[in-house]
Amino acid sequence: MHFFDVFPFESYDGFKCNLWRLQPAKSPTKGPVLLVHGAGVRSNIFNAPNDKNLLDALTEAGYDVWLENWRGSMECENNEWNLDIVADNDHPAAVEEVCRLTGYSTIKAIIHCQGSTSFMISAIKGLIPQVTTIISNAVSLHPVVSRASEIKIKGLVPIVKLMTSYLNPHWGDEAPDLKSKLFRSLVNLTHRENDTSVGKFVSFTYGVGHPALWELNNLTDTTKNWIREEFGYVPMSFFDHITKCITAGALVSADGKINYSTSAPKTNARFAFFAGKLNKCFRSASQVNTFNFFDAYQPDYHKLYLYDTYSHLDIFMGKNAYKDIFPAMIYELKN
Repeated sequence: MHFFDVFPFESYDGFKCNLWRLQPAKSPTKGPVLLVHGAGVRSNIFNAPNDKNLLDALTEAGYDVWLENWRGSMECENNEWNLDIVADNDHPAAVEEVCRLTGYSTIKAIIHCQGSTSFMISAIKGLIPQVTTIISNAVSLHPVVSRASEIKIKGLVPIVKLMTSYLNPHWGDEAPDLKSKLFRSLVNLTHRENDTSVGKFVSFTYGVGHPALWELNNLTDTTKNWIREEFGYVPMSFFDHITKCITAGALVSADGKINYSTSAPKTNARFAFFAGKLNKCFRSASQVNTFNFFDAYQPDYHKLYLYDTYSHLDIFMGKNAYKDIFPAMIYELKN
């Protein structure tokens, strides 16, 4: 079991977020590393109930582990956000606060999914110069989805918006009103995989797959059940933004006027891109395309890791991730 000290902070626009600092068994020998979760979850997503999870691996390697609950977190007040809002306000404030609290002028980061896309915008715009090494999982600058997923998101988002301003995979377990019960019925009709009710709702919400975000044989039964409490509110404002990005093949501003892949990035950070080839939310080509983008500016500086038997979140939550994935992440943090 891990324990955390909680440090509230305000984003640049005044929104209240917080940082968790892992309480290690022994004092860190290395500097801070900031973990950034995806949409509609929270920092605890990195704390899977496996024999050894990412927090254990980082602690054993001597790092001072910090976790950012940005405004897309279940730990924050429900709100409508998009990637630009998060990139401009949350991540720069979080990085600044970690540096202030630790006394370090530079830090490293491990970023996932929409924490990764928004953090990438921050980096591209030069808003987080303190971050020198960035490990990104699943998707970053170039969101690529399957044709079926593209049809689903473009066709379903306008319909869903007529009924609700948000989705919540926890409706798979607790559907408090008619709207949520209707969505749960739809999920049960379309998802027959051997997953939990919340796990099925996650797949309905975030991709096209059975399941979409993990390979079931990579998870223990304990982790599958733990997931039930780790997914919550996600606003349709996010889906509006990511739909534009998917259409463009790269991150664009929420108003569609800026394509973040058409100019040189304003960051000197070294990136290591991770992706599971079985990802049914964002295809592994997402990270391949972004690696190629950065490699064109600084050849032989960045790294790319592709895993044949992994998907999206099982990169972190998989029962064997401690030996299949984490050693490469620790290696990249050291370099």
